[in-house]
Amino acid sequence: MKNNDFSFELITQNDNARLGKISTPKGEIDTPAFMPVGTQGTVKGIYTDDILKTGTQIILGNTYHLLLRPGIEILKKFNGLHKFMNWNKPILTDSGGYQIMSLSNLNKIDKNIGAVFKSHIDGKKIILSPEKSIQVQKAINSDIIMVLDECPKLTKDKKALSKAIDVSSHWAKRSKIEFGLDNSKGLFGIAQGGLYKDLREESISKLIEIGFDGYAMGGLAVGESQTEMFEILKETIHLLPKKKPRYLMGVGTPSDILGAVHHGVDMFDCVLPTRSGRTGLAFTWEGKLNIKNSKYQKDTSSLDPSCEINGLNQYSKSYLNHLIKSNEMMASMLISLHNIYFYQQFMSEIRKNIKNGTFVTFYKKYIDYFN
Repeated sequence: MKNNDFSFELITQNDNARLGKISTPKGEIDTPAFMPVGTQGTVKGIYTDDILKTGTQIILGNTYHLLLRPGIEILKKFNGLHKFMNWNKPILTDSGGYQIMSLSNLNKIDKNIGAVFKSHIDGKKIILSPEKSIQVQKAINSDIIMVLDECPKLTKDKKALSKAIDVSSHWAKRSKIEFGLDNSKGLFGIAQGGLYKDLREESISKLIEIGFDGYAMGGLAVGESQTEMFEILKETIHLLPKKKPRYLMGVGTPSDILGAVHHGVDMFDCVLPTRSGRTGLAFTWEGKLNIKNSKYQKDTSSLDPSCEINGLNQYSKSYLNHLIKSNEMMASMLISLHNIYFYQQFMSEIRKNIKNGTFVTFYKKYIDYFN
């Protein structure tokens, strides 16, 4: 293995919680890690430099949306998304599989072709095949690339879930062939199977047979309860290779993350910190705070006195409440920045407690705190 190779080191475990480190040519990622979502090359409402100040080591971009805008040619002109958006650390890209589900009214699945989309922007026909997805992600110059998969909506229909596994496994093989030999990047497989243990086992087995640099659990956080999600993780996460990073896609709340770490997950992404910020909801060590609430109108305290990024600790809850009620965009910018900062502080505390052997105590203290 060369210094510029993608690699993962499992450093220690505390119960099932894992402390690790992913290495890429663009930098290291301490795990468990949270990836802010920059779907279209921007983490909504936050300057790139400020994302860096929060301690964020990796962000997520989206293949489908970046294919449509700005498009492969512009991304190639900048040698990828890093230079285009002024982000010099690692990037993971979703393959577009989630859009197959979220934009299901605009696409049709063909196992042999891929997903055939009608663009939500201009109505043009877009064919997103496993090969095309990998090509776009390479144009983005992603450090961690996801295989194209079929992510079904929440269902108890085992036949539909089994079909999605068949399609996803076929696409995973084609994705790996298209990916070729590139030790500088990681290629991750995505397990499906809904809430059924036997289907998850089947999907994971097929992915391990193909062989990937990391493995993701897909098809969760799609409407099932937190209890259901934790139960299927408990039953199946141990089937993933111990010495490869484990990624739970699209998750989630702080308690979702904490519970998943408790079961052995290493990586997370979610739009929640910034989406919540745009609606006035702040995540803090006091719990979730709806800053729109009138009780904060005269509150002189800040969201977090320790956060000095852009003087964020100098803005009172009273002022933020005023900005929200005045419909000022700065409200969503400040609260979104705070939320990303909080999430990264939360992940740092998780890692610290795993290292110190005190994770179980930390877990018991906070697992119900943010619900």
